[in-house]
Amino acid sequence: MTLSISFLLPLLFTLFIFPTDALTSPSDVSALKAFKAAVKPNSIPPWSCLASWDFTASDPCATPRRTHFTCGITCSSDSTRVTQLTLDPVGYTGRLSPLISGLTHLLTLDLADNNFYGLVPSSISSLISLQILTLRSNSFSGSLPESLTRLNSVESIDISHNSLTGSLPKSLISLSNLRQLDLSYNKLTGSIPKLPRSLIDLALKANTLSGPISKESFTESTQLEVVELAENSFTGTLGAWFFLLQSIQQVDLANNSLTGLEVLPPKLAGESDLVAVELGFNRITGDAPASFAAYQRLSSLSLRYNMLHGVIPAEYERSKTLRRLFLDGNFLTGEPPARFVKPESEVMGSLGNNCLQGCPGKARMCAPSQKSFSICKQAYGGKPKS
Repeated sequence: MTLSISFLLPLLFTLFIFPTDALTSPSDVSALKAFKAAVKPNSIPPWSCLASWDFTASDPCATPRRTHFTCGITCSSDSTRVTQLTLDPVGYTGRLSPLISGLTHLLTLDLADNNFYGLVPSSISSLISLQILTLRSNSFSGSLPESLTRLNSVESIDISHNSLTGSLPKSLISLSNLRQLDLSYNKLTGSIPKLPRSLIDLALKANTLSGPISKESFTESTQLEVVELAENSFTGTLGAWFFLLQSIQQVDLANNSLTGLEVLPPKLAGESDLVAVELGFNRITGDAPASFAAYQRLSSLSLRYNMLHGVIPAEYERSKTLRRLFLDGNFLTGEPPARFVKPESEVMGSLGNNCLQGCPGKARMCAPSQKSFSICKQAYGGKPKS
């Protein structure tokens, strides 16, 4: 017994110090090989992550990673499955291989800030464990595959700053765990489909989305906090329901073609978390909505460069939270609220380029100067009422 133990001890010590390398799942290895093969070799710098992927010299999940597979992938605790593929932003150029679908245990796919082009492969729907999909700042084109909505575990999708075309997937609502969606700076068209209840942050800025903003799209949006829809082609009247969304905090609808605006106060004082509204550079007519002042957390309001008439609501001056107010570029008349034009005013912004009377030239809120009398007269069909 003593001899056998003395024989085994060196062997056990050797195994402890020099453990055998765990092997990555063959399907994961095949997927990684296909992924790298689709990247143009001349776009892979010698010091980059992909340059260290040498399948002939090492197993992807083998440790320690001193010379091969030094970065770009993360593996499961048992070193058998790839759980993250996060590339360095060095300008890799190529297509995203459809065989990426073989990485069925992938939790994160991040190819941001490179030069990947072509279609987002429909086979990406096979990444059933995926939680984070980030393809931001590449050159992907074509429509988003409808199969993308089968990623039931995905929590964040960012494919902003690409060249995507076509409409948004109709079954977007089926992404029951999606919390963040950013498809800004693409060429998407059409309207907004029905959104999932889980969504918190929606960014569709700088596309060519059009038509009215429908209440039907936001029926389930009880958790939505941030909505960025600026620089599109939305039209019609933005209904009062929009600002009464249960969790809404920040709204940016600047640079669209909205013509109407309806605002109602919250049903209960203090129940709204709305803090910022940006509606500048639309075609909104009518009076400046006084009900915005009823939102007790609202600190920033911009209605600049629309076609608003009438006086500046006295309710704005009485607001205790308003710290940023831009009403410039309209046809507002009457006297400017004293609180906004006094030298020590805590409110920043502009009331300039309107039809106001008695706006002190030295007051920072009165810049730029008011419209000429003739323009204001024409806008009101006669002399503006004070």
